[in-house]
Amino acid sequence: MLESKTEVKFTVALTEIPEELRVAAQCKAREAFVMELLRQGEISAGRAAELLEVNRSQLSELMYQYKISPFDGTMTAEDLQQEVAEYLEDLRKFSV
Repeated sequence: MLESKTEVKFTVALTEIPEELRVAAQCKAREAFVMELLRQGEISAGRAAELLEVNRSQLSELMYQYKISPFDGTMTAEDLQQEVAEYLEDLRKFSV
């Protein structure tokens, strides 16, 4: 698959914004962009998790927050089994 890069930039004139707030806003904007790509089916859940540097469990939580269904009609039984297996593995890691 040919990979292309997309850069999203915008400028907002603000007086003295704290660095911590600027970084938090950039992270939230990145999250929203990636989640919208996921919603539109442009990227997979795995790719979204990779781009956001989160595990599958955390991505599931984000999908819930953004009202994105994990079931898009294209998921096979094997895909669902894989998702469940990965989620259970994440649960095991966090419960130890």
